Amino acid sequence: MQLNHYLNFQGETEAAFNFYKSVFGGEFALIKRYSELPDAQVSAKEKDYILHVSLPINGFTVLMGSDTTDQFCAQTQTPFSKGNNHYISINLEPHEEAEARRLFSALSVNAQIEMPLDNTFWGALYGALTDQFGVKWMVNCQLEDI
Repeated sequence: MQLNHYLNFQGETEAAFNFYKSVFGGEFALIKRYSELPDAQVSAKEKDYILHVSLPINGFTVLMGSDTTDQFCAQTQTPFSKGNNHYISINLEPHEEAEARRLFSALSVNAQIEMPLDNTFWGALYGALTDQFGVKWMVNCQLEDI
């Protein structure tokens, strides 16, 4: 299991991660835009938003992030504001699927579920929640190569 920091922005992810890259060095391991989504239902201005970016910091830490869309904020009833844009991301390997389910279930006690744990188009078992103490968590168990 690996714990990483996941940052959300609203249209500033690319600028923020280029800045972090200049600070920490390294290269992006992955960068995807909303325009690459199958059947993307985002506004014209949001098509170039970052869907996901990963910047390895060292052998143990990956800084990840994405831009939130107006549709996502409406669906989750969570308006974007600087300060609510940080998650702890639990990243697990395919053989750890049972552990992903256990962790999500345990963290879900008295939590606000943003996205139920379910299979995704990127080949992972994924869910997001805000726990009973206000801490935002993502659980991602990669089941297939992307």
